[in-house]
Amino acid sequence: MPNGSLTAESGVDVDRLVAMLRGRRWTVLSGAGVSTDSGIPDYRGPTSVRATPMQYGEFVGSELAQRRYWARSYVGWRRIGTARPNDGHRALAALEPFGLAGIVTQNVDGLHRAAGSRDVVELHGDIAMVICLDCGRRTPRTALQSRLARLNPGLGEVAAPDHGQLRPDGDAVVHDWHDFVLATCLGCGGRLKPDVVFFGENVPKPRVEAAYALVEPADVLVVVGSSLTVMSGLRFVRHQVKRGRDVVIVNRGPTRGDELATIKLDAGCSETLTELRVALTDG
Repeated sequence: MPNGSLTAESGVDVDRLVAMLRGRRWTVLSGAGVSTDSGIPDYRGPTSVRATPMQYGEFVGSELAQRRYWARSYVGWRRIGTARPNDGHRALAALEPFGLAGIVTQNVDGLHRAAGSRDVVELHGDIAMVICLDCGRRTPRTALQSRLARLNPGLGEVAAPDHGQLRPDGDAVVHDWHDFVLATCLGCGGRLKPDVVFFGENVPKPRVEAAYALVEPADVLVVVGSSLTVMSGLRFVRHQVKRGRDVVIVNRGPTRGDELATIKLDAGCSETLTELRVALTDG
């Protein structure tokens, strides 16, 4: 049982993870580490890009902040928007018939669904969609990109950012953003924001309830690629431990949930999930 009778260990053999999951119902909580092999940096991992994320209050309270954010995000989308699922995403999609009840993801890149996973709760939203802060209208990001290209023709000459220029939330390094022209909602003329949860913004209650609905039936919660630094993810680990259920953490480096874990694997996500897929589907 977690939180006592089994101490979390680093570098445990994947066979132990396989033995814990085989024949049981389990749910995945995924973080940015799952997507690093798709070329999307994380905030806190070994290959992370140090950056201060946009705060919700700053964004909604300042047109200047909106201009800065959208200039960077417009350029960053050229890489984020073309990212493709990696072996880890594909392994999880293949494991649905083998006890995987669903995925609660902190990622906004949509790669779990693109890989074929069906039961996914995107806790922090979907960066491929845009929402109007004034009327609530949702529209595809691709349509907005086309509009921004017409409004800001000079940025059309900027190349897609490399890893060192890309921010974890899809922004890119753009120094000359002060004259960036914002697009407004085609329905009401209001302010546009990516349909993701910014730092300082609350996750919508129905989405939290949907996540708990995936976690509750699970015998095991498997955390993959998350440092559990923010409470939106850590609360599910604490919830499982309080109920006496097992928690597995697969992540390079320490997490806030290590002391609560039944098993801790200090390992890469894609490699571990691929090994797990092979073992469970062949077993």
